[in-house]
Amino acid sequence: MTAERATGNVSVPITRFRAGAWSAVEDTVAAEEPLEVRLRWQGPSGVEQRSIAVTMRTPGSDFELATGFLFGEGIVRSREDIIDVSYCTDAGEEQLQNVVLVTLRPGLTFDPARLERNFYTTSSCGICGKATLEALEVQGCEVLPAEWAVQPYLICLLPRALREAQVVFSRTGGLHAAGLFSRDGALLDLFEDVGRHNALDKLIGSHVLAGQTRIPGGILVLSGRASFELVQKALMARIPFIAAVGAPSSLAVQLADGFGQTLLGFVREDGFNIYAGRQRIETPRAPG
Repeated sequence: MTAERATGNVSVPITRFRAGAWSAVEDTVAAEEPLEVRLRWQGPSGVEQRSIAVTMRTPGSDFELATGFLFGEGIVRSREDIIDVSYCTDAGEEQLQNVVLVTLRPGLTFDPARLERNFYTTSSCGICGKATLEALEVQGCEVLPAEWAVQPYLICLLPRALREAQVVFSRTGGLHAAGLFSRDGALLDLFEDVGRHNALDKLIGSHVLAGQTRIPGGILVLSGRASFELVQKALMARIPFIAAVGAPSSLAVQLADGFGQTLLGFVREDGFNIYAGRQRIETPRAPG
């Protein structure tokens, strides 16, 4: 098995059956490896460090992934809250490519008890253990204003544009994507990962590291379903419009509706479902 970390691919030998014949060939699949996120901060009694999350992800954009995760959890609010993001090193000072250490600025206050949840994430389900609405509380968020609207026909074009821009998916067929589009349908940013949550964390984290806490653009397109946590992450980044290829969950609809987000599901070339935020979809003009 040969891994290509830079491209997110792994080449594997397989046996293929086609048209009644067997053949031995090489196939390309999406890479998946664990990533541990460690946090370092200044506590009352000195410097503290703790492992706070483990996620299965596609290698690449690891610093963005860690930053986006911390931003979505409300532990950091801006680029200024982070002194450094780096790979940890072992006793021989060799970098551990699957362990990222995020160092917070001195004086940053947060409740360390929140870390006692012992975050565990997977590439498929996000953070486990959030069983109640109280545990899923979104802090510091305001209702998003409806300052603009888009034509429904433009929305129908976005899933294809997202798919055509997925470089690794085109080789493996096994990655999710989170893409950011402008109001006129131009692709601004895209990240891929085996996990839906990871792809969005990478996208948001890249903007946080660039000094942006309100993500420019406006339309987030998800290659899969829209869970509560994906809507929450988008809300923390002040993204008002979410278009998902798959279905939303009931909590996702409830959250989007409560904070003024537009949430679409089952977006296809011939239409979509509006679950919240109808005000950002223009009414098509009648022919003639």
